[in-house]
Amino acid sequence: MEFVYHAEIIEDPDGGWLVTFPDVPEAITHGADWPDALRSGSEALGLALRGYLAEDRDLPQPATSTGTPISVDAEDALKLAVISAFKTSGISKTELARRLGKRETEARRILDPDHGTKLGLIQDALRVLGKQIVVTIREAA
Repeated sequence: MEFVYHAEIIEDPDGGWLVTFPDVPEAITHGADWPDALRSGSEALGLALRGYLAEDRDLPQPATSTGTPISVDAEDALKLAVISAFKTSGISKTELARRLGKRETEARRILDPDHGTKLGLIQDALRVLGKQIVVTIREAA
């Protein structure tokens, strides 16, 4: 799973830059300058994708290949990955908790898109869901 989507970034006639994502229409933002537009785009993208999961909707697949690639921040990407893996696993929250050796309340927090979860616990959850984290570092846009 990669959480990189292409954005259309256009100059706003009123100043700054308007950022939209054809594949995630809910993610719309504005930046005062180009670096601010990229930061705002990443934040808006993460919020919109977390909203999809909070509403129990499937994440949109990145299909657009033109524009400026923007990724969600690492914390959001990891949270999105664990929730997506859980949704496709077919197991219950109780079973996830059992596999992790945790209480069900902790499994529920792991699966809450708006609840912060430590990296180690995210890694453990992904592992028991048959996934692993692979880090790639790229040049910034």
